[in-house]
Amino acid sequence: MLLGCNDLDKGIAFVEQHLGVRAAPGGVHPGRGSRNALLKLGERKYLEVIAPDPQQPLSNDQRGLHLIAAPKLIGWAAHVDDIEAVQQKLTAAKIAFRPVLAGQRQRPSGQTLRWKALSLVDDKDGLLPFFIEWSKESPHPSTDAPTGCSVTRFEISAQDDLKALTEKLQLDVTVAKAAPSLHAVLSGPKGKLTLP
Repeated sequence: MLLGCNDLDKGIAFVEQHLGVRAAPGGVHPGRGSRNALLKLGERKYLEVIAPDPQQPLSNDQRGLHLIAAPKLIGWAAHVDDIEAVQQKLTAAKIAFRPVLAGQRQRPSGQTLRWKALSLVDDKDGLLPFFIEWSKESPHPSTDAPTGCSVTRFEISAQDDLKALTEKLQLDVTVAKAAPSLHAVLSGPKGKLTLP
């Protein structure tokens, strides 16, 4: 899950205030104008607090993070073991997708994480995920992110019937018929955090 905010320190403090666990700095995304902090939410699950990187030009802020007034969910990722297999399934299902992009970022430890990501042409304004395959040489970001929190609920709301599409994409997510949005409830030592 991606929790977008306009200031990383404030985003980290917001999560810690509600859950009682402080997200650890993850690194920067060169050329994309952002930096992040991570919090483990379970096996191969994590919350990515993402905000503009003040060391990069504002024009690099591809997601418009600097415009977000209060922390909110802006997207999510589906972890896959084989991105080529996902491409084949999407092609067979006639679901349009963008070319696979390779990405990397350096962690504060100096270690470089590498991945491949695939986005749908129509992700329903962020309601549907992007797909990510982590390099076998890279540890999954959740392996050493701060622990103690979990996902109590994660749900997509949409006016259109997305249920059939999420099933076709083999996504394990609840779909409700309501105004389009992502909803999550996270639990931590200090309590619950409900994210719109």
